[in-house]
Amino acid sequence: MRKTVALFLSGCVVSTTAGLATAALAGPNITVDVGTGEILSQEDAFQRWYPASLTKLVTAYVAFRMIESGQVTLDTPIKMTARAAKEPPSKMGYKPGSQLTLDNALKIIMVKSANDVAMAIGETLGGSSEKFAVLMNAEAKRLGMYGSHFVNPNGLHSDDHYTTARDLAILTVQMRREFPQYMHYFDIEAIDSGNKIQANFNALIGRFQGANGMKTGFVCPSGFNLVGSATRDGRNIITVVLGELKQQGRATKAAELLAKGFETRGTGKTLEALQPYGPAARDVAVNMRPTVCSKEAAASDSWDGKDAEGHIIQGSPYMYRMDHQPQAELVALLPSKTNAKGKDMSRIPIPIPRPDRASITDAANTAKAVN
Repeated sequence: MRKTVALFLSGCVVSTTAGLATAALAGPNITVDVGTGEILSQEDAFQRWYPASLTKLVTAYVAFRMIESGQVTLDTPIKMTARAAKEPPSKMGYKPGSQLTLDNALKIIMVKSANDVAMAIGETLGGSSEKFAVLMNAEAKRLGMYGSHFVNPNGLHSDDHYTTARDLAILTVQMRREFPQYMHYFDIEAIDSGNKIQANFNALIGRFQGANGMKTGFVCPSGFNLVGSATRDGRNIITVVLGELKQQGRATKAAELLAKGFETRGTGKTLEALQPYGPAARDVAVNMRPTVCSKEAAASDSWDGKDAEGHIIQGSPYMYRMDHQPQAELVALLPSKTNAKGKDMSRIPIPIPRPDRASITDAANTAKAVN
């Protein structure tokens, strides 16, 4: 018999069948003062959700930890493997064998949200995507993100790849406290790859007063996600918005929560002390696909936050028009290595040793015996 569960998200009933939920309205959110750790607002903070490309915040955090421990540097070459090159968009489209510095790779995954580059980071730093996921989960456990589990470095969908608004808030607060020296990666307005300038998918950047991060995410099952950060008068506030139905909706919601957060003080409720709440069904991940990716609602995470005339289109009272072209940071591949004949070494396959004749004969005899 197929099991049906009722989830209560933001006051709305959402029915699920066989563990898959169809969300009717927007999902969880939480807003936190980074300095004090106080929760300024929250809804369904423990509801399991698919993070999509918000996963890349975890990927960056693992990279920062490895840099600080001396295992890698910002100049460490990140190699585009054949597997990474095959990852679906959003992507840079670099050829297998291409290399770029970890510094440039981090800029690309934060602005362009390139799945191929995120996979390349994971495979280079972890030895494989699977081994890197082990590192991601180890860091999540250490931070107390007990509602999360990650299986890849880019956030492409898997039913076993999930998190919560509360966990993402813990990660973001810790990242901003532990690594202030790396926070410039999260407020870059655009990147210039040499032939194209690509604006940051985070529409808060350059349009919300004090905006300085962090990341967007979208896959059909997750809806439109955003982790936003802003600083005003020395006060840093972050917000996590999950499961919005439209691209502009996530920025509008995040701007509203941040703006109201700056007007709120002294709640006394801290993120570290927050206890799980909500129905037992919170452990069933919500699947937004039927709502977000129907023919009528078809969308992608490629919007740059502007209309055809270059103006912000959310209509949010908390945001303003960007008054300049996005300032782009140049990202480039490392020079190709060539042999004496000038051929690109990255395109030359590595020779595979031929087995000796005895091995070939043994294998043939074995094959005959099996047949």
